[in-house]
Amino acid sequence: MTARIIDGKEVAAATLAKAADLVARCKAAGVEPGLAVVLVGDDPASHAYVRMKEQDCAAVGIRSVDFRPPATVEQAKLELLVRECNKDPEIHGILVQMPLPAPLDAEAVIACISPDKDADGFAPENLGRLVRGLPGPRACTPWGVMAMLDHYGIEISGKRAVVIGRSTIVGKPMALMLLERDATVTICHSRTPDLAAVCREADILVAAVGRPKMVTADFVKPGAVVIDVGINREGDGLVGDVDFDAVAPIASWITPVPGGVGPMTRAMLVHNTAVAAARVAGIE
Repeated sequence: MTARIIDGKEVAAATLAKAADLVARCKAAGVEPGLAVVLVGDDPASHAYVRMKEQDCAAVGIRSVDFRPPATVEQAKLELLVRECNKDPEIHGILVQMPLPAPLDAEAVIACISPDKDADGFAPENLGRLVRGLPGPRACTPWGVMAMLDHYGIEISGKRAVVIGRSTIVGKPMALMLLERDATVTICHSRTPDLAAVCREADILVAAVGRPKMVTADFVKPGAVVIDVGINREGDGLVGDVDFDAVAPIASWITPVPGGVGPMTRAMLVHNTAVAAARVAGIE
């Protein structure tokens, strides 16, 4: 058995094409979708990520409004900036690039974002809506994983799913989204005994821990679908949380790193912004 590749670039392109159509409909209705991008400080990786996100927005016709506070910005001033974006009728999505420089309180800043303009899907109210099965912006990375599974027709209902990682950005919302689609879900973490044995029960295995090549062949049941959310720098390149070469001969489907989940995170940010604008335009 050799796993088939779940191509994040392919699915992202399809997602962006749908977003572009929605943006065009918004503009025809008199609403130009706008995304406020708040990037604090000079972290090179954050600047690179934001640049790619803004390129995706431009490609579908979403206008980006940039804010670049210094790393020394006061907490109150940063929160005020976010609240001003909430009030701006020409801004439909708000992105505050993470991580924020210390000692800024990221959770307090996220809590300031209007749930309706929450492009990243991190706002507490939107996580609560996910728990309750209500519509709202979803966290981009796990939402992108769901889009990939659907794009390739991979069955979720009735399957055993194991998520390694319990962050509020990926692990917890990922588990909730899989549960919402009728998977039987287990969340694993650093205190899980015999992690490999638990993972071998999975029909769908999602690795989101940030440890290079942690998931080896003995973690994977033959025929499992393996989703690698990890992005780790090793030497001159990027690797995931999954040892791709060891796992690919065992799995039925697998995401590569790079080119797997990464492009989908950006695509779902664009999707969330387009949907928010469409809601204002009254067309969704």
